[in-house]
Amino acid sequence: MKYRKLRQLAMLFLIASAAVPETMACTGITLRSKDGGVVLARTIEWGGSDLESRYVIVPRGYEQHAMLPSGEKGMAFKAKYGYAGFSVEMEAFVAEGLNEAGLSAGLFYFPGYGSYADMPSDGRKCVPDLQLVSYILSTCSSIEDVRKAVGEITVIALDPRASTVHWRFADNTGEQVVLEIIGGRPAFYENRLGVLTNSPSFDWQMTNLNNYVNLHSGSAQPAGTEGMQLRPFGAGSGFLGLPGDVTPPSRFVRAAFYQTSAPVALSADDAVLQCFQILNNFDIPIGTEFAQGEKVTGIPSATQWTSASDVKGLKIYYRTMYNSAIRCIDLNGVDFSTLSYTSAPLDVEKRQPVINIEF
Repeated sequence: MKYRKLRQLAMLFLIASAAVPETMACTGITLRSKDGGVVLARTIEWGGSDLESRYVIVPRGYEQHAMLPSGEKGMAFKAKYGYAGFSVEMEAFVAEGLNEAGLSAGLFYFPGYGSYADMPSDGRKCVPDLQLVSYILSTCSSIEDVRKAVGEITVIALDPRASTVHWRFADNTGEQVVLEIIGGRPAFYENRLGVLTNSPSFDWQMTNLNNYVNLHSGSAQPAGTEGMQLRPFGAGSGFLGLPGDVTPPSRFVRAAFYQTSAPVALSADDAVLQCFQILNNFDIPIGTEFAQGEKVTGIPSATQWTSASDVKGLKIYYRTMYNSAIRCIDLNGVDFSTLSYTSAPLDVEKRQPVINIEF
């Protein structure tokens, strides 16, 4: 009975997500540091309502069941690896996480382009899209494991009206792939750049970067012809023409150029802070995706939280629309063999703390 209630709540969220696809957005980047660190960071946007996100700590041996469109329990999967992650709407829907083997997994909305396989008559090998992150973090330690695991299951939708998603996976060697399912067929793309947003497909986004071959860091050189001299107005003119809107293609281009022009940080800790600074540029103010006269959601930002995963240091960081302080879950300090399943809201109080300076 409890499981059926959870599924009903899931369906309400999925239907709501289908109704307002324009409010879905995610931007992911990757930075490396001079000490060998690899940090994957991302934002998650949803302007329709508060996602009520929580952090979850999942111990080894914890068993979950895949949800099926029928409302019945699907295949059971047990955690070979403990992990920490951030859920959306329901604890079972982990959108981003890191496991104790150093595997990072995250889902990004992919509306209008993905298409999953039909539900087979035997659902014992099916995993719904919003539970795939949990499944992968529970059972895999490397990209090789991920490829194999995806090949052994069928990824399905709980509701065909909801948006599809695609995924980003990376292990502690730094290898990173994007998984997209189109026409029911899973396709992996090597992601050496380390950037991901939403639709269209990853290969299209990479091709689109060629439209910005003229952009470069620094300032543009003066130019002109007889009778006309052109000079830049100020610093950074080499990026003149960089798209500044919030559409997925524009965010992909902007993230690619900000990431590749960033100086290499000395340490993974420095790279984490650098990631948060870069992703400040991708915060989406609430209201920008609503037409004039439409009722705007009563939340502070469409960017509900931002996270960064240090896959070698085994630390996952986050900040939220309610509190810009960066908080850390250090997996090195977690005994995943004895810990009980743990879940708590990302914010104890939903307001930004203000510290008064006293004289």
